[in-house]
Amino acid sequence: MRGRIALGAGVAALAVVGLAPAAEATNQRISISNYQWSNPDVQIDLGENVTWYWTGPDVVHSVTGDSPNDAGIDSDPNNNLPNHPVGDSFRVGFDQAGVYQFRCKLHPSVRGTVTVSGTPGDPGGEPAQPVPENNVDLKAPQLRKLSLDAKAFPGRGTQLHFWLGERSKLDAEYYLVGGDGERSFAGWDKWKGYVGLNEIRFGRREKNFDPEPGRYVADLRATDHQNNASRVRSVHFRIRPG
Repeated sequence: MRGRIALGAGVAALAVVGLAPAAEATNQRISISNYQWSNPDVQIDLGENVTWYWTGPDVVHSVTGDSPNDAGIDSDPNNNLPNHPVGDSFRVGFDQAGVYQFRCKLHPSVRGTVTVSGTPGDPGGEPAQPVPENNVDLKAPQLRKLSLDAKAFPGRGTQLHFWLGERSKLDAEYYLVGGDGERSFAGWDKWKGYVGLNEIRFGRREKNFDPEPGRYVADLRATDHQNNASRVRSVHFRIRPG
């Protein structure tokens, strides 16, 4: 997760130290998701901070100052087309009391206010909310328990067994292995995969794979609906004549 701290006119991150104990307000965490802030009316005390998180699925938003007292505060300076990675964050500390208005420079309806009281707060205190969870799946699917019914077979193929942790697409890249161990690309194939154990016909002659007798290796990768890809798993086999 990338995080950034903004410093602007009349606004400084973590600038108030050694003040009186924090009052009821405290540091805040706000998620930006579904074209809105999780809390559009934020209340903090003097010296405390607000951290915004882009939790998706929509991430083309900025946090841009829209009032005289927060002019220059911008999560995306010199960028009129903000596009944040999911989980990105932006923190601003406030050392002057007042009402600060923010908006997205692309979507003016994505907006909110930060009201800072005159009561000294605790800039180092734990925020009132946990770090927001992302609304986009960023975990790669699990691809395990690969096995072939036969390690040597003719061009009709054999059965490949594998296990998936989530519904995914399985891709294979076939390589012919030469006598010196060098690979040469020989074709590809793909299949639909489902949660749990799967069985597919593997290594047979297809439109995109015309196997000749020889030694092969196939690199297999599972990709889920969010385009998260598993680590590559390889299987070795031999195509027999006939």
